[in-house]
Amino acid sequence: MKEIAVVILNYNGRNLLQEFLPSVISHSTEASIYVIDNRSEDDSVDWLKTQYIDQLTVISLSKNYGFARGYNEGLTKVNEPYWCLLNSDVRVTTNYISRPLEVLKTNPDIAAVQPKVRSERQPDYFEYAGAAGGFLDYLGYPYCRGRLFQRIEKDNGQYDDEIEVFWTTGACMFIKRSAFEEAGGFDTTYFAHQEEIDLCWRLHHRGLKLLYTSKSTVYHLGGSTLTNHNPFKTYLNFRNSLFTLVKNLLAIELPFIILNRLVLDGIAGIVFLFQGKPKHTLAIIKAHFSFYFALPRLVKQRRSIQPRFRMRKPLSIVIQHFILNRKKILKY
Repeated sequence: MKEIAVVILNYNGRNLLQEFLPSVISHSTEASIYVIDNRSEDDSVDWLKTQYIDQLTVISLSKNYGFARGYNEGLTKVNEPYWCLLNSDVRVTTNYISRPLEVLKTNPDIAAVQPKVRSERQPDYFEYAGAAGGFLDYLGYPYCRGRLFQRIEKDNGQYDDEIEVFWTTGACMFIKRSAFEEAGGFDTTYFAHQEEIDLCWRLHHRGLKLLYTSKSTVYHLGGSTLTNHNPFKTYLNFRNSLFTLVKNLLAIELPFIILNRLVLDGIAGIVFLFQGKPKHTLAIIKAHFSFYFALPRLVKQRRSIQPRFRMRKPLSIVIQHFILNRKKILKY
């Protein structure tokens, strides 16, 4: 058995696999490769078994469980001590595994590592989902070095470093199997979106650290499953963000931040309405009702998590970006 497994989750992604899997095969010789299939309705599985029968293992699930539970279910069959959880729309590069694996093997307090994530569409620019490491602001809004809301920075070497981050991207997350399992894996109620932030926060509660390294680079297409125009994505993002805050914030922070987030969500719904996007406004309303109904379960989860890690929080990125007109956050 090899030390590390590259694990790709697939659902109806034959075209993506055909485009991006060759780079994974070429640059992952030190790893075992697995594709977890979420009961695809296309010919993904037959194609994989025909084209790559000797180069990877297909784990077929009984139905489409979504990102969170799909990974949880499939990873029970992956026994390597280190994992690279890789989106099916990611092109990897030479030696992308080397530095993250070295960090995980030599640092007992580091649970997960992410590489530099650049855009497949615009290779000189960072990509939205991860860029150069993820953080949360004072109100729990996620952002990245190299990406602030929809503003994406060009990669001019400004983040060629290695630093601790608050969360590592789900597009390419190197993680210790033991840390993933001890933290309870992804929360399956999320289905998709922000489950990696929740997992990373729970890792912090356990006294573990997360790292970004520029010594590994991947290129992410992004938006392959749900685009920003899809109201279901809006629903998941708003709902799951509230889930994450209730589960992980310290008790002293919880009432103030949740109240502010609910108000700001309402403002976002009004903005969507004026933009002629009533389905997205309705998605936010649905997200809030789903959140209210889930509160008893979330409070119970809080007790089992026992939040103890206070995140380092800059001034709200909403204020910095939209009011102070800052193009990037200077302190993290």
